[in-house]
Amino acid sequence: MKVVLASGSPQRKEILQKLGIGFEVVVPGVEELTDGDPELLVVENAWRKARAVEAPAGVLVVACDTDVVLDGEVLGKPADEAEARAYLDRMSGRAHTVMSGLVVLADGGERSGLDRSEVVFRPLSEAEKERYVRFGEWRGRSGGYAVQTLGSTLVESVHGSVANVVGLPVGLLAELAPELFAPHE
Repeated sequence: MKVVLASGSPQRKEILQKLGIGFEVVVPGVEELTDGDPELLVVENAWRKARAVEAPAGVLVVACDTDVVLDGEVLGKPADEAEARAYLDRMSGRAHTVMSGLVVLADGGERSGLDRSEVVFRPLSEAEKERYVRFGEWRGRSGGYAVQTLGSTLVESVHGSVANVVGLPVGLLAELAPELFAPHE
């Protein structure tokens, strides 16, 4: 089965590779929504990405959108160091939700779902926040951190799927596209 990942995310690519799923990447280049109900927003953005990929019959398209939500607000990707620092200030010592909308298109069938994980940041000192911002890992990351690398030092706990926090909810993918996880013959 041919699989297309409708995403330029290196994290999503790495997760699929580790799962042993063969795929090609097509970056859809769609404009993502940034305002509205976070649950609807991430699913709609995933739909936009999936539908932007022109795939022939027999190709399975996987698209995902992940955002960090704090106090009902989607934080998105920080524009600069000041915004990255402001995100860390807001999340320090608090819980936030990571939501992913996932869409799978296959042979005319469309499947979608939503996954959410709760991440609790430990209280961060000013020096820790400054170090993290200067490290630069916040660039291009929803919420301004990456849980799989240095950002793990910010986190006290994760409730739910860590893969979701990284950027691809594997459990939901297995539910929506079980054919990807069938034993190879």
